[in-house]
Amino acid sequence: MSTSRPASVLAGLIGAGIQASRTPALHEREGEAQGLRYTYQLIDLEALKLDVNALPDLLTAAESLGFSGLNITYPCKQAVLPWLDELSDEARGIGAVNTVVFKDGKRIGHNTDCSGFAEGFRRGLSGVAVQHVVQMGAGGAGCAVAHALLSEGVQQLDIFDVDIERAQHLADNLNQHFCATRARAGTDLETAMARADGLVNTTPMGMAKLPGMPVPAHWLRPAMWVAEIVYFPLHTELLRHAQALGCRTLDGGNMAVFQAVRAFELISGKTADPARMLAHFQAMNG
Repeated sequence: MSTSRPASVLAGLIGAGIQASRTPALHEREGEAQGLRYTYQLIDLEALKLDVNALPDLLTAAESLGFSGLNITYPCKQAVLPWLDELSDEARGIGAVNTVVFKDGKRIGHNTDCSGFAEGFRRGLSGVAVQHVVQMGAGGAGCAVAHALLSEGVQQLDIFDVDIERAQHLADNLNQHFCATRARAGTDLETAMARADGLVNTTPMGMAKLPGMPVPAHWLRPAMWVAEIVYFPLHTELLRHAQALGCRTLDGGNMAVFQAVRAFELISGKTADPARMLAHFQAMNG
């Protein structure tokens, strides 16, 4: 009697300082639950003493080794674009990629951050006021989150970044995409915070390796809602201050899980179980 071997999937994550990532376990445990031999490897630029200039060689190596796909994280979500053959409509509109699928000799870029954040937002912050929102950060993740926020009904989005030109470029892209003037590069953060309904942090500030807050704690108000995309630690300094004030909050675990759900499906070709992946994440984070 012959026994069929489970399908095999080899995937990975390219980024800097990613040793604490929960993504490998999320993918591998979901793969195991589906009877797949699912192997997920970290390709840490920091540990390898590389930078974004290594991306073309890393992509070629992954293809040669038979990877089904890769996740892409900071600081590579925009730097990877020139090295791809095709982009999904969403990735093209956002201008950032977090998932690359190797298929039929092509590298196809996707963005699951946008839908991942939107799903977490709907689940965790339903019914919040969205007239005016402040977003910190205009990098690869910030591009996706900004698209999600406008898709979820935010009327005015003020985007702040250490690189004002990058914030302006994102605002221009959003206004072109949404046929409106709902996004703008922020110039006066204190004033914007004083009238904001909500605050979203899409910068690395708050991570275990980059502690601190993207805005001064005394600018937070009890009536505001606060969302994070950082998930290690899950309870960042920003969220702790917001919760102490009584703000409604959304931790970064939501985006981490729901972007992984779609990325798993793109890389493996199998339908993921969101509830099971969310339970896996919660178990890992106690």
